[in-house]
Amino acid sequence: MSRLSATIARVKPSPTIAVTTKAQELKAAGRDVIGLGAGEPDFDTPDHIKAAGIRAIEEGKTKYTAVDGIPELKQAICAKFKRDNGLDYTPAQVSVGTGGKQILYNALMATLNPGDEVVIPAPYWVSYPDMVLLAGGEPVVAPAGIETGFKLTPQALEAAITPRTRWFIFNSPSNPTGAGYSRDELRALTDVLMRHPHVWVMTDDMYEHLAYDGFEFCTPAQVEPGLYDRTLTCNGVSKAYCMTGWRIGYAAGPEELIAAMRKIQSQSTSNPCTISQWAAVEALNGSHDFIAANNAVFRRRRDLVVSMLNEIEGVDCPVPDGAFYVYPSIAGLIGKTSAGGARIETDEDFATALLEEQGVAVVFGAAFGLSPNFRVSYATADEALREACGRIQAFCAGLR
Repeated sequence: MSRLSATIARVKPSPTIAVTTKAQELKAAGRDVIGLGAGEPDFDTPDHIKAAGIRAIEEGKTKYTAVDGIPELKQAICAKFKRDNGLDYTPAQVSVGTGGKQILYNALMATLNPGDEVVIPAPYWVSYPDMVLLAGGEPVVAPAGIETGFKLTPQALEAAITPRTRWFIFNSPSNPTGAGYSRDELRALTDVLMRHPHVWVMTDDMYEHLAYDGFEFCTPAQVEPGLYDRTLTCNGVSKAYCMTGWRIGYAAGPEELIAAMRKIQSQSTSNPCTISQWAAVEALNGSHDFIAANNAVFRRRRDLVVSMLNEIEGVDCPVPDGAFYVYPSIAGLIGKTSAGGARIETDEDFATALLEEQGVAVVFGAAFGLSPNFRVSYATADEALREACGRIQAFCAGLR
């Protein structure tokens, strides 16, 4: 008899982590593998942020802190929301967790009862549905396909909402597509949400500062102040500040919700790493000049990858507005057979054969809820991207 809980059977491991792990295992075994699965910048944490962490150690700031963040970091977060988004929050409305994932998970655990529904546009970040399931809720997938630029339409949102809907999860720029919503596009969605006062909004703004070609980021409570009291605006320092391993995420929202999230965190992880919190203070308050320089590199890499993938017959790779992913369609390749004899019936078949035959690790689209596609992270060196895209071209050229 299994001693594991029934809840475990409702969820699956993260596919993106699985792909990265598989690529690392193959490399360790001597295979020539290029991993394009990891969602983290290849840039080092900026020196002034690292120095703040070192300074915290040297000054003995290595003890427990308040469960959901030191006052200095909460003040820096409030200042960030005011500066960047025009949103006014007090420290009592702010929660700091061990990465953005914990913030989202705490909020879902604090609010979902069995049968509660959460609307999630697809393609989605792989963890959204499983976190909902872990919290006892039911994910409701709303399609946002390539025909709408991977953006949810107001009609699709309206159709997904029911009397049982508790949350709407919104992510822009998106993981896995890089699609970003303009203010007008977001306004069309917030108009729908204003007609359904029982629906709360959870925003994942982690890629806010990774935007290209003049795309202007905005977040729901900024566009529609009427949603302020039922919106949890989530963010973190992982992506734009190149601090993935420091594990600091944060959110601001209604005090009652923040207090409930604090209670959950107090009985699970307690406070985030003290040293990381002090480094995050510097990240938010210090110089941000490096972001523009990094974005220029990301944009160059994006253009390289989009150009090379769009040279492949049967592949359609839209140009993303932000983040560091592309999400090409391989609809024109389904039903073919690879040079190594693999039949390509699904995007998982494609990704598996590509890894085995050409040593390129990508994440298959079904993991993100929309097929047939695959995700490429271009947060890696230009030379590796050029070589990887060349191998993808060679693999596709061998399909018959």
